[in-house]
Amino acid sequence: MDLLQQIEAQRLAILDNLKAIRSMRRGSISEQFFPVQRQGQRPVARRGPYYVLTRHRGSKSVSQRLTTPEALRQARQDIEAFQRFQVLCREYERLTERLGELERATGQEKKRWRSGSNKTGR
Repeated sequence: MDLLQQIEAQRLAILDNLKAIRSMRRGSISEQFFPVQRQGQRPVARRGPYYVLTRHRGSKSVSQRLTTPEALRQARQDIEAFQRFQVLCREYERLTERLGELERATGQEKKRWRSGSNKTGR
């Protein structure tokens, strides 16, 4: 298998991985703690952690409290899937750029199909 075929096989494998992603979300999860002053105690106790999903929507930051362990688990999986999506896209971009360079260097650029009619009206 030559280098062009290897790159094309890698590109197809990336597309298969992209198709396998069923759910993803941008954002990050943070823990929040709240201070609680207990009656008669000098040091302030902390209540928490409360988990919050934060993401940007336009120019605004939007936060959503994750109230159940299932919601937290799903949010973590979705964020990991989005990060994987970004890595796969960058790799696809790199391989496609390399493929184009190799095709131009070897003169094997694919011929573009042209219809028999001239669309400019000449």
